[in-house]
Amino acid sequence: MSAEGSPRVLVIRRDNIGDLVCTTPLIAALRQRFPRGYIAALVNSYNRDVLAGSPRLDAVFAYTKAKHRAEGETLVGAYANRIRVFLALRRLRFDYAVLAVPHFQPHALRFARAAGARRFVGFVDDPGEAGIDLAVQYGAGGSLHEVEDVFRLGAPLGAVGDPPRAEVFADAGSVARVRAALTAMTAGPTIAVHISARKPSQRWAMENFASAMRALHRQCRARFVLLWAPGDENNPRHPGDDGKVKELLAGLNGIPVLAWPTAQLSELIAALAASDAVLCADGGAMHLAAALGKPIACLFGDSSPARWRPWGVPHEVLQAPSRNVADVPAGEAVAAVRRLLATA
Repeated sequence: MSAEGSPRVLVIRRDNIGDLVCTTPLIAALRQRFPRGYIAALVNSYNRDVLAGSPRLDAVFAYTKAKHRAEGETLVGAYANRIRVFLALRRLRFDYAVLAVPHFQPHALRFARAAGARRFVGFVDDPGEAGIDLAVQYGAGGSLHEVEDVFRLGAPLGAVGDPPRAEVFADAGSVARVRAALTAMTAGPTIAVHISARKPSQRWAMENFASAMRALHRQCRARFVLLWAPGDENNPRHPGDDGKVKELLAGLNGIPVLAWPTAQLSELIAALAASDAVLCADGGAMHLAAALGKPIACLFGDSSPARWRPWGVPHEVLQAPSRNVADVPAGEAVAAVRRLLATA
């Protein structure tokens, strides 16, 4: 360890948006444990904005996965940039790399080695898993929330206790732009409605969204920020929901709706921050909303609320016995949002 209890620690989380959000309590605990340490994160270009503006980190390093590279960016260019990232990491001479990934993942360990870290903290599935010298048994956290589970990786470095709330920091200017756009609408609680979902079992029909929004406007004069992944549904690299939005808006005549496509993750974070409550499916937007302290009515399909529910905020889980979001009645979502608004 570096002198005076100030080690250099690299936290690696290279998967989805929600997973990285669920890692922010661990990052906060590491900063509390090492207030004079150098703490950085290695993420990917897709989820990087989750950590934008975080006061817990000295630096955020991001590489681009092949499937996430921008239009016009070649595969060779993406890999060349990755090499530059790892060369920069090696110059920092990290004492520890924390592999904040589920199970033992050899690929994550290769990333930690490429970054030049001296020691590795990570989960193992079997005792003596090759390469992890500060090991945490993965299966022991099987009944925990994702936040609680990944938080256990702080123990070998002395970061212990109860996990704090997840945190995301919205850009103030971006939030102001959303709020300025809302001022043209009638006053009332602002509900963010996020319609996109990666898994088919988490997708709600547009008529359900329309029915819920009409009822909430009628019953509590709600206004809405409509959020979705922009683009064509047939785009093989970045499928979007522009077509569904047209269908939804056609059924919302007279309802105050601010349509806010989120081409950038920072735009989604800002819109959620400007809202009073959120209606969405289990996924990245749900975890971002929780990290922003928003009450959430969350539509769960074939995933475990015990493992993936919103962490640390008022919420109501809406899950049908079929474990398919399509079978959740719109009335249940309306009632859940109203209860959450009443207690906010």
